[in-house]
Amino acid sequence: MTERSPRAELAEKIAGEITLSEDPGATLRKWRTDFTVSQTELADELSISSSVISDYESGRRASPGIAVVRRVVTALLDIDERRGGDRIRQYARVLSAGFESDIVHDLREYPATVSLSRFYEAIGATELVPGEVDHISGHTVINSIEAITRLSSEEFYRLYGRSTNRALVFTDVTRGESPLVAMRVVNPTPNAVVLHGLSEGELWEHAADLARIDGFSLAICGTDIDLMLESLREFP
Repeated sequence: MTERSPRAELAEKIAGEITLSEDPGATLRKWRTDFTVSQTELADELSISSSVISDYESGRRASPGIAVVRRVVTALLDIDERRGGDRIRQYARVLSAGFESDIVHDLREYPATVSLSRFYEAIGATELVPGEVDHISGHTVINSIEAITRLSSEEFYRLYGRSTNRALVFTDVTRGESPLVAMRVVNPTPNAVVLHGLSEGELWEHAADLARIDGFSLAICGTDIDLMLESLREFP
């Protein structure tokens, strides 16, 4: 049996999500923005007016049929490949680690170690507790709710990729309690944990204590998630 390419797997995923969505236009917009493709750029690729894309995404035009969805998906993937294929490679990394892309937004191994301060600067994070190690060699961006509710402890450990010498960035965080408690069953801990989407005042009162006990750097990040992921696609 021939193994399917990451592009084919991703194309099927995108097309399925759009076709089966209760709001196909919003799902189409989600994927277009995830690929950082403008309405004009997508329209030019499809040789149609950008107003057609806008009408589909806003719901002013009837839901796109299978043929239109196929053309849109092909266009997004073609644009990505011309740019170097970052999104397709990202999906391949997540897939090879055994995760769905709604659990892991990005999983990256660096060619060399980088300082945590440089990583934090790249994503606009603020360190609250310094860790025992001040560098990393990779990162994983995780939807905390999906990971906690769907992954076993063994699967949770696989979030580390090839090494625990990395930063785990948890999104969809309200206080940070759940991911930090869940991490206590996984040993060893990562070099750094970033809680995305909350302020220092909203942070769980015991978060800093757990970070000090386990020796990892703890940071918070309020950068828009799409901007953060875009910055990470260009990092290090």
